[in-house]
Amino acid sequence: MEILTLMAGALSPFNLLLAVLGVTAGIAIGALPGLSATMAVAVLVPITFGMSPEAALIMLGAIYTGAIYGGSYSAILINTPGTPAAIATTFDGYPMARSGNGDLAITLSTLSSTMGGMFGILALVTLGPLLAQIALKFGPVEYFWLAIFGLTVISALSDGSMLKSFIGAAIGLLLSTVGLAVVGGDIRYTFGSQFLLGGVEQISALIGLYCIPVLIDLVSKPGAHLDPPEQGRGLRLAEGLALVWRGKFNAMRSSIIGTIVAILPGAGGSIASLVSYSEARRVSKNPQSFGKGAPEGVIATESSNNATVGGGFIPTLVLGIPGTPPDAVILGALLVQGFRTGPEMFGAQAGVTYTFIGGLAIATLLMLPIGLLIGRYAFKSIVAIPKALLVPAIAFMTIIGTYAIRNNPFDVVLMVLLGAFGWLLCRFGIKPSPIVLGIILGPIAEQGFVQGYLMGNATGSLGAVFFGRPISIGIIVLILAATLLPLWNAWRRQQSKEVLS
Repeated sequence: MEILTLMAGALSPFNLLLAVLGVTAGIAIGALPGLSATMAVAVLVPITFGMSPEAALIMLGAIYTGAIYGGSYSAILINTPGTPAAIATTFDGYPMARSGNGDLAITLSTLSSTMGGMFGILALVTLGPLLAQIALKFGPVEYFWLAIFGLTVISALSDGSMLKSFIGAAIGLLLSTVGLAVVGGDIRYTFGSQFLLGGVEQISALIGLYCIPVLIDLVSKPGAHLDPPEQGRGLRLAEGLALVWRGKFNAMRSSIIGTIVAILPGAGGSIASLVSYSEARRVSKNPQSFGKGAPEGVIATESSNNATVGGGFIPTLVLGIPGTPPDAVILGALLVQGFRTGPEMFGAQAGVTYTFIGGLAIATLLMLPIGLLIGRYAFKSIVAIPKALLVPAIAFMTIIGTYAIRNNPFDVVLMVLLGAFGWLLCRFGIKPSPIVLGIILGPIAEQGFVQGYLMGNATGSLGAVFFGRPISIGIIVLILAATLLPLWNAWRRQQSKEVLS
């Protein structure tokens, strides 16, 4: 009861106003390619210095949760994830939009995001200190295997040849090695260019590999970008609620996965959504519909990546270890306010902590009406905009978004080159998702492998370090399952065709 009383402190008019403004701004920023949740939170941190700690955290948390959800807009409508956490949403969200069901996809995204966000917050309140201990069990080797698992999942789930998907993942891993080494600081593959010392910037690569091929296709194809919706169709809320209710176990399972993955520092929403998507497809009665506009895919990815918001705050508040990049920025804001993370956050400073959690819950609930209202007009607006205006507008946003990340014009050049390269690879059946995941997960895999290798050499037990820990063995089993299961299913389908013929 005392916890509820403290959380009710977020219901003051000023805190409610901050939650509304934060969610709206977060949705708008997350929907724009390149303007990620981390950037949104970082830019607005100085504004919060004059606020009370509770108000500052509520505003930053609202921006964060709104931006994670907002990334689904561009993922669904223009096949470009606004944030890395929305990469898997493109798999089924964009095909739904292409078939005239973009409004339904956005409604499903809104409902699923709200459910996943509330689940993550519930876990933060009830299981925070307990779940945070799980993060301490993960060492460098576990992070290495987790990154490999993420790569095998995306490669196995991609349409077409699995070999081509693995080739795309390998290209991404190769691009992730450009610049200074994660461990040791060696300079690699810069070809004497000082601009490449910082490596291939991840968000710039994401924008280029997803946006530029879309722009090229828009220009080269005479037809409309998206099929228009039927006249007089509204939010399709009843239809969306029915689909979410039918997939309630999918949403619950995905929310659990998102929360668990979020407590692992550095894992983030991209891995969570991919693992959730993989599980949803594995247990589905119609796995062949995934990638072609399956509502279950949107429900799985959006409930999972929004559960990472509350889940990521578990190690942030309990251990002082940020679970996701935006958590690191908010942790910095906490330190500026004079707060120290740890058990005292739920003890001596429980008033601020639970008021913040209450504000985060309010922001998540506000995401439902605000998201539905914005989404109702977003799909119709994108469909109605002529290509002559849509293409330059998207191109302008990609350039500005890429430049704003590091204020480096070379990033814009690299983004365009990677985009053209990605478009060419698409002609040969190599999709952008494995490449992007390789770029994102490459540094995690490299750091975990090198550190594990050094530990193994120092102890004289290299095999035991990589293959002797229980968590590592469990992840390796999942890797083998993610790789071999699609091959097994393909073999069974081939056997069935031979029997029928």
